[in-house]
Amino acid sequence: MCGGGSIGGAITGFLLGGPVGALAGALIGDAAIDKPQKLQEQSINNQKTAAEQATVQATKQADLAEQANNRANSKSPDIGAMLSSNQQAAKGGQSSTMLTGPQGVDMSQLNLGKNTLLGA
Repeated sequence: MCGGGSIGGAITGFLLGGPVGALAGALIGDAAIDKPQKLQEQSINNQKTAAEQATVQATKQADLAEQANNRANSKSPDIGAMLSSNQQAAKGGQSSTMLTGPQGVDMSQLNLGKNTLLGA
């Protein structure tokens, strides 16, 4: 209840109907003040709801745009280069790896100071 509305309503009500009119005037004055305040609160709530919905919609729109961009600029593997690389590696033979090369492992490198493999 706002004080300004009840005083003005009470004075008007008292002039028109005495003490009972003053009480009625005060209530009417408060209702007259509360109605715009309620409308303002409702308007603020509507604005908040609209802002939240706009944010959600903007997020969805950004996600869809990003997905469309990713589809348009998708990267695909170079299958021809992979096939050529595999064929070149197969020409090196069974023992060829990146670490040993086509000749395989040198057996002298496995001896650790003894005549047996791996120093056992």
